[in-house]
Amino acid sequence: MGHNDNRTLLIDPVAAPNLWQCCRSVGSALTGALRPRRPDHRFLASLPDNGLPRGTTTVELTVLAQNARSVPTAVIVEGVFTPRRIESAMTAFAVRHPKATFLVDPGICVDVNEQAVAELPPVLRRAVTPPSNIIDIRESLHSSGIDAEAIDFALPTHLHWDHVAGLLDLPGLPLRLHRPEHDWAMTGPVAPVGGVRRAVRERPLDYYDLDGPPVLAFARSHDLFGDGAVVLVDLSGHTPGSVGVLLRTDRGPVLLAGDAIWHNLQVEELRQKSGYPGMLADNDRTATWRTVHRLHAIRGGVRIIPSHDHQAACAWRESRAV
Repeated sequence: MGHNDNRTLLIDPVAAPNLWQCCRSVGSALTGALRPRRPDHRFLASLPDNGLPRGTTTVELTVLAQNARSVPTAVIVEGVFTPRRIESAMTAFAVRHPKATFLVDPGICVDVNEQAVAELPPVLRRAVTPPSNIIDIRESLHSSGIDAEAIDFALPTHLHWDHVAGLLDLPGLPLRLHRPEHDWAMTGPVAPVGGVRRAVRERPLDYYDLDGPPVLAFARSHDLFGDGAVVLVDLSGHTPGSVGVLLRTDRGPVLLAGDAIWHNLQVEELRQKSGYPGMLADNDRTATWRTVHRLHAIRGGVRIIPSHDHQAACAWRESRAV
């Protein structure tokens, strides 16, 4: 069977939690609800402030239209019960730079439940199945007044299904990928669940490395256009090559944080994700926890928008309308 035979796309071995991992995840969630992980104040105090990138070029950030679902706060943020529930969404973003317009985390395709969610193990599927009124990426672009044909490339913060499945509806759209993330997801012994390899294959790929200087509390960076307007920073932990997208906008600096955190309550309260489903989602819980500390350290000077924090997404849209 040839490498380009479409049938090869259906037989990738995929990563799925076993019974022991599932039991540990649920047990961790119960323990963490009563005794959440304590902040590492020594590590927090050691973080330098390397400042923001220099430059004057700005970009326009559009939070694409998406519907949310209400979830218990304690399922998202370890040991936090107030408010009782929060709104979670699978948000994509469009960024307009003078040199290009690109998508960040185009996660939802048409029939996403059949094309991606169905591949997830049942214990995880119950926690992450999107609402029935989820908006696919093309509809989301249209609702936001953006022509899909005007998009130059996509830049996922990481390669999980809910950040790349929308690429299935955007065939041929070029991708910019962090090289370690690509290697982990595409050439490792197993693929991430949810059709990730199908979404990435058969399209132009442009790799980058975090080869630039420290920025804010982050040790490594990559200046996408060389003018400080779009700088990618190291948010590893959730996946080995997770990045944040630091934008200079006319309303101040914004960091698109992907899934380094699921909600800004984690940054405010300095809490990790709940054990279920956090332990099944984070590749390295300790590295992810350190990334939460870095985000906590910069929270006063940068607006942080996680991909699943519907409140943060709505706040950006509302501030634009003012």
